[in-house]
Order: sequence, then structure tokens, then C-alpha cells
Amino acid sequence: MKEITIISGKGGTGKTSFTLSLANILSKEKTIVCADCDVDAADMHIIMQPTVLEKHTFISGNLAVMHKEHCSRKDGSSCSICYDLCRFDSIRKTADDFFEIDSGTCEGCKVCVSQCPSKAISFPERKCGEWYISKTRFGTLVHAALDIHAENSGKLVTTVRKEAKKIANEQNADYIIVDGSPGTGCPVIASVTGSDQVIIVTEPTVSGMHDLLRVAKLVKHFSIPFSVIVNKGSINTEKTTEIKTWCTENNIRFLGIIPFSHTVTKAQIETKTIIEYEEDKNNKDLTHVLQEIAKDIIISM
Repeated sequence: MKEITIISGKGGTGKTSFTLSLANILSKEKTIVCADCDVDAADMHIIMQPTVLEKHTFISGNLAVMHKEHCSRKDGSSCSICYDLCRFDSIRKTADDFFEIDSGTCEGCKVCVSQCPSKAISFPERKCGEWYISKTRFGTLVHAALDIHAENSGKLVTTVRKEAKKIANEQNADYIIVDGSPGTGCPVIASVTGSDQVIIVTEPTVSGMHDLLRVAKLVKHFSIPFSVIVNKGSINTEKTTEIKTWCTENNIRFLGIIPFSHTVTKAQIETKTIIEYEEDKNNKDLTHVLQEIAKDIIISM
């Protein structure tokens, strides 16, 4: 079993569209498990139209909760220790002269909990989102959704990958296809560590090249084999050539160029991958390119 993780230095390069096409191609002959690790903006489910089999709560950290019925201010006290000590301005005075805690800005530092003389503040575990195991036409999909204001997406990415690997072992799958997070932060590190192969999808723009350099440096740091694809390569052939030259000069495997096409948007509107859309329209312009890239990915592993 091999784990292939697709990432990008920035958002909007076409990373997820390529991931879906790769999953579509491989699922025709192999058993695959997909993991959507772009948990801050998960969207593989939009195209894959999954049937949810399991739903789990994601707990991470704690959150301070005020119980004004236990607060000494109800007995006329002028105590404001929690309000005075909160460095994040998360405790606010209410119209009835009590205090309330803003869950959106509370950092869970526990100062108010430990210093409240009336023990009026509890510290329950914090629900940050949900993760799912679903059935799709390409195979099993493990995906997740963070709640509004929720953090620790790196930890949720780790949970999604762990469950995907567990399911892949149970199904004796050939590949785990991971749609990683964009950028170079904690969620990206959680997406790539331990992968057998990383594919970086970039675009021929100044920001695309800049962020490619950053994310390539990150992947090199973890000594993971990686390759580069230029998506929408026809919109700026000069920049595309520059990226290809950079790969050659740095001994980085260059997998190919996917030309810009309105087919991608049309396929998304119909909740299909590029492969499925072109099959329906009896047109395989992009399909041939994607199939050759997929073949090269498998050969390189």
C-alpha cells in the first residue's frame, strides 16, 4: 500500500481537481481510500457525493464556561478577578452586571478557572468539528469539517490520515490518496509526514512560483520524494518554462503540464471529475494528459 499526498504552496492552483481526477483514474483498476486533509476548507465531498457511514465528534482542547448562578456578584460582591486577568479580552461585562465568556476569542489558558474564588467557571472539553467515514463511487472517503472559530486543524488532519490508513489496511487497498492542505503551515506538515510520495500542484504565476519554492523546501526537510505538476500551464508559458527549468536544475521530477480549460468548471458544475465529464462528452483532451501523469506517478513509486 502506498500513500500519495497532493499539496500546493497556495490555494486555487487546482490541487483538489487533480486529486479527484487521480482518484478517478486509479479506482478503475485499483482499490483506493481517499482522505480529504484540507480540513479548513474541505471540498472533495462536493464532487464525490458521499454517503456518510460514520460521524465522529472531534475534541481538541478546553473552553472556559461561566456559570453566573455560582458567581459571587449575585450576592453583591464587586469581584472582577476573571475580567481583570483575561489577557485576550474574552470576558465581558453584561447588562445585568455579571460577566460572560466569548467562546470565539477564548484561548483556553485556564487563568480565569484557576483564579475564580467562587469556582464559577468550568473548563469542559472543546468540540472543534466532526470527521466522517463515507462511501463514494471511487471508494471510501475519510473527511472532516472544522467548526467556526475552531483551531487545531493539524490534529484533525492527523486523525483523518490515521483513520484512512486503518481502513486501507482493512480493505487491503493499493493506494491512499490524500488531498493535503495548501500553504506551508502545521496542517501541511501533518498532511505530508510519512507519505510515500508527494505531488506539488502549482500554477504559472509569480505567487505560484514563490509558494512552490517554500513548500518544496518544507517537503525536502522531511526527506519525502516529491514531484511537480504545473496546472493551467497555458496561461503563462514563460512562467511554466521557468518552473520546469527550476525543477531540472534542482533534480526534481517534473510530471507534466495541464493546460487551462473551461472543462474543469463545467465538470464541477455537474459534480463530476474531469475524467467523468469528458467521457460523457466523448472528449478526452484533458483525460489523456491526466492519464499520462497518473501513469508516471505510479511508475515513480
